[in-house]
Amino acid sequence: MPVFSGDPEHWSFRTSVSRYQSPSLAKSVGQIANSFLPFLGLCALMYASLDLNYGITFALAIPAAGFVVRIFIIQHDCGHGAFFRSRRANAITGTLCSLVTLAPYAHWRRQHAGHHANWNNLDRRLSGLDIYSSCLTTDEYRNLDAWRRAAYRVSRHPLVSLVVLPPLVFLLLYRVPFDTPRSWKEERRAVHLTNLALIGLVLALGFTLGFPQVLMVQLPICVIAAIFGVFLFSLQHRFENTLWARREDWNFVAASVQGSSYLKLPRILQWFTGNIGFHHVHHLNPRIPNYRLQACHDANPVLQAAPVLTLWSGLRSVRYALWDEQQGRMVPFRPLR
Repeated sequence: MPVFSGDPEHWSFRTSVSRYQSPSLAKSVGQIANSFLPFLGLCALMYASLDLNYGITFALAIPAAGFVVRIFIIQHDCGHGAFFRSRRANAITGTLCSLVTLAPYAHWRRQHAGHHANWNNLDRRLSGLDIYSSCLTTDEYRNLDAWRRAAYRVSRHPLVSLVVLPPLVFLLLYRVPFDTPRSWKEERRAVHLTNLALIGLVLALGFTLGFPQVLMVQLPICVIAAIFGVFLFSLQHRFENTLWARREDWNFVAASVQGSSYLKLPRILQWFTGNIGFHHVHHLNPRIPNYRLQACHDANPVLQAAPVLTLWSGLRSVRYALWDEQQGRMVPFRPLR
């Protein structure tokens, strides 16, 4: 049963966190500078290192990918209207970020809004969710035929969902307006305009530095960033003691504080991931900029009751794939064989 109900006293602290949602222009501009400039510098070093040893180039791709994740967090804040007070400034910044993250800003923003509207609601799993923040119940899984069970297991296997699929999503799936209604004209246009801009960048770099060189530098950055970023996103919702509820039992506060995790990362990883480990705070109030999430968490004891994960416990959580309604927890496939 949920610890938090929809009673007024349980909503009062949601109101108390609203003072953290005001963005700071200086901090936002500073975050753009300390994310984009190191990323561009590392890319330049990677191109220079190609004449020395590709092992050096590949090693540099790891911190470069970390900055891509950090830039994605900026795009994420812009999509929630949290990074700047100005909607136009958020749109411009988010669009520039998308040229690094490869996720078309307007299209991604609207799809992500569906996630925030429906997460951890068992009766709305087909409305704006994805395989990383959704699941079948154990009863639903048992009722599948053998072929569908096998397909579901394959799609949720960590090597597929966390290694193979993430690069394909960012490199290929985001190049087309997939799962996009015809009425989403602005979002569909954003996909095509982002593609045109990316083609222009690749052509400019390719004719200047060489197309094989561009591939050897940019591809490992994209692959590593996609894998790590999707792994983080998956951990925020799929862990043993998360909370899923039917519509009549679902409430916003409980879903935020119990259905999202506090991923406690080492300081350097917390910095690269823009405090997104405080995901329970983010879901409670998506308008809080990433650089204010920890302060909000530290100031509110109720938020400190959220489920805590570490990298180690998070790695073990990748096996949880089904929601057991009777036990009220996520379970792996193995006991159901």
